[in-house]
Amino acid sequence: MRVIHSSEQRAVDRLVMRDQARDLQVETTAARIVGDVRRRGDAALRQWTRALDRFSGPFEIEPSALHQGWAATPRGVRQAIKVAVRHIRRVAERQLPKSFTIELRRGLQIEQRVEPLARVGCYVPGGRYPLPSTLLMTAVPAQTAGVQEIVVACPRPAPAVLCAALEAGATRVLQIGGAQAVAALAYGTKSIPRVDKIVGPGNAWVAAAKALVSADCAIDFHAGPTEIVIWSDHGRPEWIAADLIAQAEHDPAARAVFITTRSRLAGRVAEAVKARLPAAGPARASLARNGAIVVVPSRAAAIELVNRFAPEHLVCDRASDVAQLRAAGTIFVGSWSAQAAGDYCTGSNHVLPTGGSARFRGGLNAADFVRVFTVQTLTRTGLQAIAPSVIALAEAEGLDGHAESIRIRIGSK
Repeated sequence: MRVIHSSEQRAVDRLVMRDQARDLQVETTAARIVGDVRRRGDAALRQWTRALDRFSGPFEIEPSALHQGWAATPRGVRQAIKVAVRHIRRVAERQLPKSFTIELRRGLQIEQRVEPLARVGCYVPGGRYPLPSTLLMTAVPAQTAGVQEIVVACPRPAPAVLCAALEAGATRVLQIGGAQAVAALAYGTKSIPRVDKIVGPGNAWVAAAKALVSADCAIDFHAGPTEIVIWSDHGRPEWIAADLIAQAEHDPAARAVFITTRSRLAGRVAEAVKARLPAAGPARASLARNGAIVVVPSRAAAIELVNRFAPEHLVCDRASDVAQLRAAGTIFVGSWSAQAAGDYCTGSNHVLPTGGSARFRGGLNAADFVRVFTVQTLTRTGLQAIAPSVIALAEAEGLDGHAESIRIRIGSK
């Protein structure tokens, strides 16, 4: 990993800005696939699945196959899935917004209602590694929110993924992936129902497809390569190095950054990364392209830089630091709060905003799977009480019809 100093302003700016260049070829291909599936349905879905995934079997996995996947999953993994489900569900239960009724004045009542979405699609990548944890992080909050139909899409699902689907309460599991799966979920086909929302991470084609369908089908957020920022002046070099490598192994495009005020610690972390880094694989490529150790002159400079990053995962030394950290998908406090634990079993969701979008939202949670809306009830007394204010505002906006719709009521007997 390269070591840079905060005085190297251009290098720091490039690191913070990330490489967000759009891949027009990916976007064009994704648009072609989405449009084709939207027009031709199952025929196009089958054609693209055969061409891109080399798969021509049935789209849906039978319930018996889910049980076979459960049986084929090692006992220790099954137990770990149960632990993760239990923790994710307990956190999700606390995340749900509450219904309430408030009477603002006599005859004016506002009710907030919370209703689950009817059907959601959970996308689970099936590429380099099987990801049962992603299925749990998307399906369990949906089930906790009360969603009745949870449709999982995963190309080439491994037994552990099928086991997770069973434990998480998925109602259907589809062995499809890519932009074609996103299109099928967003628009529906003869064999696949249209969903109200699509959640879950994916590759560049999945991300592009989710962006394309977002005008017609809700999505969680626009996800990019995973990232971690560690800010520490007191951590153990070997542990910090291990966390950087752990996050980098997800993807060659992943980003791992260490920020410190201590030059000696920076050097020791660089040495530990070099000693522990695998000889080949995505972690080596990721740290070579996107990894960095940044030495800053003060804690204030470190805080400013961390907030500029607004990273997906953030690790810091002390709980007292958190109050000054304004934007992160999730924050891990202290040396024992390993980021990898959050990927699996802490109960906090690992589907998180990337690319700086933690500036305006946090990670996936149970509230993403409900609709919050209001019911307004006014009596004659209530409307008469607020009529002067309503009429004054309507006339100020030049909307005489609005004002008249109030006058005609309060003037009636």
